[in-house]
Amino acid sequence: MSMDMTSVGDNGLLDTLQHEVALFARRAEQTRLGGVGQVRNSMDRAAYLLLNRLDKEGPMGVKALAASMGIDSSTVTRQVAPLVDTGLVKRTSHPEDGRAVVLQLSPRGQARLEEVRTSRRQLMAELTHDWSPEERESFCTLLTRFNAALSARMSAQGVPAPETQQDT
Repeated sequence: MSMDMTSVGDNGLLDTLQHEVALFARRAEQTRLGGVGQVRNSMDRAAYLLLNRLDKEGPMGVKALAASMGIDSSTVTRQVAPLVDTGLVKRTSHPEDGRAVVLQLSPRGQARLEEVRTSRRQLMAELTHDWSPEERESFCTLLTRFNAALSARMSAQGVPAPETQQDT
């Protein structure tokens, strides 16, 4: 999927874009874009994405959760363990196959997830307070498109994309 960069546009603009993406990635990781107030940084990205997925898609087995997130089952098992230990996720037996385990968001996990979402929403509002609704919408559209392009590139290279727009 090599592309002649001269056909894409100005190299200076592409240099600026790659630099800004690198800065964004570093700053996002440093702050974890966690939110504001006491909730800020109180939930890591993996936990947030797992809880969010269980909230949006409902109870599911480890393999289904791993597949929906584009990561392997052992990673999900490792990431879910502390969520079970802290009572944010419940492990139950599959109703049709008692040997299989189903993961589901607990009421405590639901409350915690909403608390973190509210904090992150507040952070997004603060960061974009002087943006128009159209600018916010354009940024979301372009960022979603950028993430989809990254995901497609990873898939084309045989690398499962660990996050999709459903994880937000």
